Formats: sequence, structure tokens, C-alpha cells
Amino acid sequence: MQFKYPELLWALFLLLIPIFIHLFQLRRFKKTPFTNVKLLRRVVAKSRKSRTLKKWLLLLTRLFLFTALILAFAQPFFAKKTAFLKKEIVIYLDDSFSMQAKKDGNSLLDNAVQELIKSIPEDYSFTLFTNEKIFEDATMSVIQNDLLTHSYSSKQLQLDEIFLKAEAFFKPDAQAVQSTILISDFQQRMTSSGLDSLGNTATSWVQMLPDNVKNVSLDSIYVVSQGSENLELAATLTADKETKDIPVSFFNEDDLVAKTAAIFDDNGRATVNFTLGNNEVIQGRLEIVDSGLAYDNQLFFNIDQKEKIKVLAIGPEDSPYLGRIYTEDEFAFTSTTLRTLDYGILETQNLIVLNEIEELPSTLSTSLRSFTDNGGWLTVIPAMDIDVDSYNILSTNYFSTGYGQKINLPRNITTISFSHPLYRNVFEKDATNFQYPQVSSFYRTNTLAPHILSFEDNSPFLLGSNGTFFFTASISSENSNFKNSPLIVPTLYNMGSNSLKLPKLYMRMDGQIQVDIPTALQKDEILKVAKSDYEFIPLQRSSANKVSLTFQENPKTDGIYRIHKTGETIKNISFNYSRAESELNYLDLNVFSDSSDTPSISSFFDAMEKDNSVRELWKWFVILALLFLLVEILIQKYFP
Repeated sequence: MQFKYPELLWALFLLLIPIFIHLFQLRRFKKTPFTNVKLLRRVVAKSRKSRTLKKWLLLLTRLFLFTALILAFAQPFFAKKTAFLKKEIVIYLDDSFSMQAKKDGNSLLDNAVQELIKSIPEDYSFTLFTNEKIFEDATMSVIQNDLLTHSYSSKQLQLDEIFLKAEAFFKPDAQAVQSTILISDFQQRMTSSGLDSLGNTATSWVQMLPDNVKNVSLDSIYVVSQGSENLELAATLTADKETKDIPVSFFNEDDLVAKTAAIFDDNGRATVNFTLGNNEVIQGRLEIVDSGLAYDNQLFFNIDQKEKIKVLAIGPEDSPYLGRIYTEDEFAFTSTTLRTLDYGILETQNLIVLNEIEELPSTLSTSLRSFTDNGGWLTVIPAMDIDVDSYNILSTNYFSTGYGQKINLPRNITTISFSHPLYRNVFEKDATNFQYPQVSSFYRTNTLAPHILSFEDNSPFLLGSNGTFFFTASISSENSNFKNSPLIVPTLYNMGSNSLKLPKLYMRMDGQIQVDIPTALQKDEILKVAKSDYEFIPLQRSSANKVSLTFQENPKTDGIYRIHKTGETIKNISFNYSRAESELNYLDLNVFSDSSDTPSISSFFDAMEKDNSVRELWKWFVILALLFLLVEILIQKYFP
């Protein structure tokens, strides 16, 4: 038992006063002579015993009466030790797309919001954060409308990130009771990066699970083949193993172009095909209707007039192999000799290949340096015999690369840097048993650039990064069989295709995205990206013949956006959400042995209210004092 005013308990010492009064009679007795007391002796003896008993009963009654009154004024109560400590509650509310799954006819997120509103008192202060938003030191009356109108997020925090973020909101107060509430469906992907700690505070896990885990997802669309007249597209879908088929609609803007059925195999996968005209401009949308998640029921893509990547080869006239790699359906390939070179076209190119030139004029080196500074890509293939000094005037500007002594010894090209961006998505796995290309001679080089292809002694055959590449040996037929190697096509093709990062059919919103727009900007001009009334300005870098756009935080929603300059649409670009949320696989919370599993939000706050409850006893002591007062009255009235 605890007391609200324990200092009043000192008044219990006042109980000594009635004790002294009863034990020491201060009044004096007056003696009265009486002639014969013989008859009164028995009466006196009886009355003396009665008065003594009455005196002790009154003493006890008054002691209990004053004790009850003193305790009542001290206001005793029963409560847990934590009842009067400061409470800090941090709530994580998962608003990712997987919370669109249904429970009792409503989405999991809607159910969680409604339960929070019902369970938390309007004036109770707490901190709530989602995957993107934060409501710090808020009350339900302030954020209720925000929660009711809250939209879903394409982001999903990992459990480690959630705990770190929650810990940051707690104040360093040792006297406070700190609690974390995690409200989520807890997909397995939330621990994909591992879970090192469950945090330092008491954690309650509220798992929101749907009525069923059936879901059909439109995963991707890609070009299967492209002929002279037709373009064939294929879309892939995934579903649970119980779903057999589903209709798929193909819209061009708002016009229904085609409708077909996706038939799922035993693994829950399906592919549907669509055939379009080769030169059609499409602002496409695939659409399905299912009872699962809504965000993955449509897939946006667009096909614009195809921009060709400009590639210029400077070198001998007899280099047909480059024309076979840079085909006219994707590239605007031009080949010229050094003698006939028009320097005015250099800045308009995306990739320039210096192909087997023996001596580089200083004017060309200067122009190429300006070209690369403006975002152009450069590939240098030396001749068998070069003027090293003229080459180094150019090469030293990039990674401090310098050509040195010519080595007239054969070497095998044995090492591939599979992690280099030039070979991204080229090899399914690291190849170790390929036929090694050879060179008869090469040039020693000193460089800080990463090696892409290396000889058996780890010296580089191809080096470079960030749009500038140097070969250390001629690849002419007289010096090497590299032209006959399978490596030449992905190597040179990727140099060309990456020199202008054209938008694909669509972009995934799961990280930084970079695309190049082939346009030139005047001073103070910028490119804007818009969809309906939503417009934003992406990070951009302008060069002579293109503008590089980087998308990180925007856009927030999927769809087809137009890229425009002063109101003129230059290009369309499509964005789709990542489909990682579509796999409805959930964690078993029993594996987190250090945590407390709370079946619902309301049960947590009910338990908290019970812990904070105070059972006051002062009323009972007042009633008890009145009872003792009544007992004293009865003793005074009826006791002889």
C-alpha cells in the first residue's frame, strides 16, 4: 500500500493523547461520607468493572476512529511501481503495399488505423512513424485525419531499420517506461538483411494477417522480337498455385487494344503475348482484376519513336566489324578516317571510337577532352605501332593512364571482371572455361583505372570506367583474334548502348534511376517531368547533345510521365512499383523469443491502462471512521 501524502502519517503520534487521557485520570474524586456502605459494596464492585470495560472499549474505538481518519487524509492506494513513471510509446505502422490485403472486408492498414483511433485516448502523447512519414510527440486528436487519409507507400523498412529508428525517438530518461509497438503483417523480406538486435525497449508485435494469401501480380513486360513490320511483346504474371487463369486487358491510353487470358502453370507463372505495329507509339497499360493486392494489378509501359545512339569511329576505312556491332536499328553509326574528320560533329556524338590510329593530333586530343567533359563516351583502340607521346597527351587526362613500352610477346586474355558495369547482366554466372583470346603484342600501361579484361600476368588488356575505356593492344587481325572472340560483341555493344541510357519500356521504382534524353538545353532551360497535375524537376546534368536525368525520391506514384521542355513534350517515360511486396510470405513471430507477442492493438493499451490504474482506498477509511464513530455512540448510549 502506498500513500499520496505520506507526511500526514506523522499525525499517528497524536493517538498517544487519548491513551494518556484514559490511562491517567486527571480529574479529582470528591469523597462523600456515608453512614453504611455495606449494602453498596457489591454494587460498587460491579459498576467499577463495568466502567473499566467501557473505558477500554471507548479507548480502542477512538484509536481506530482517529487512525482511520488520519489514513484517509493520507490517501492510501494500491498501484504498480511503474504506474506513476513517465510513459514513452513509439509506434511503427507499416503502410507498405502488402497492407492492402483484406481482413473482414477491409484492408489491413485500415483495420490498424481504426483500432489505433479506438484504443488511444485523444490527449495521450505518443510518436508514430511509417515507412516514410513521422508524427513525433503527437496526439490522436491531431493526427487522426492524417491517418484516415493516409496512402500506401512503395517503401518497406527492414526490421533493423525499424528498431534503429524507434530507438532514436526515445529520450535518454532512465525513469521513463519506454515501449515500442510494431504493427505490420511482417513479411519475410523484412529480415532479408538479417536481424542483429530486437532493440533495448519492451517490444510488442501486432501482426495483421489477411483472410487469405491469394494474389495475382503483373510482373513485367518485354520485347520478344522485332521485325520489319511487327513488334511482339510478352508480359509475365505470377499467382498463388490455386489460381488457374485470369483475364488481362491491354490499353493504349484509355483505349482497349486487346484482351486475353493468362493461363498459369503448376508453379503459378503465366506469359501472355501481344503483337503491335513496329512503328506504333504506345502509352500502354496492362490491367487485371483480382481479390488480392491492388498495386500490382496494372503495369505501365510506353513505346516512343526510337532514338538512335550516335557512334563515330575514327580510323582506317577497312573496319567493317564495328558496323556489324553497331547496327542501324539501334545506332546511327558513322565511320571516318582521320584525314576526312569533321571536328564539328564530335560534340553531337554519344560514343567516339578511336580505332587503330597510329598518331593522335593534339587538336583531336583537345576536342576529345572537351567531348568527354560534356558527358560523351570514348573508347581508344591503339594501332600495332603508335606514337606513345601523342597517345599519352590524351590518356593522362583519365585515371592518370600512360602508355609505355611495347611488349612483343604473345599473351592470353584470361581474366574478366564480371562485376564491372560494362558486363552487367551479360553473364549468368562467372565463366571460367571460355576460349582465351590472344594478342601478339601489347603496350605496358600505368593507370589507376579498374581492369576490365586482363592478361594472364594480371596486366590490363582493357581498362576504364565512367565512359572512358582504353585497350592496351591492337585488335587487328594481324595482332589478335579478339575480333573472333564472343567477348567483342558485349564489350563494344555495351560501350555504345550505355553511352546514351535511353528509357526502357518502363523503369522500376526501387532505387536510383538514370536516363539520358537526347536534347540540348539553352541557358536557364530545364527539363520537367509531369503526370496530370503532378510535376517535379529531377536532378539533371546537361551536355552538348543530351541531358542526363537522375530519379531518386520522385516520382511517388506509378504511371506514364511526360518529359517536357518549356511545355513541349520531348519523351514519355513509364514507372512501375517494385513487385517485392507481391509475395505474401509472413514471418513466424515465435522466433523472436525476446519479444512479447500482443494479439491486438487494443489489448496492449488495455494492459497499459491496467498497469497505470490506481486503486484509491481513502473512501473506505472514511467509511471505517464513521463506523467507529457509530460504535462509540452506541457504547456511550447503551453500555452501563
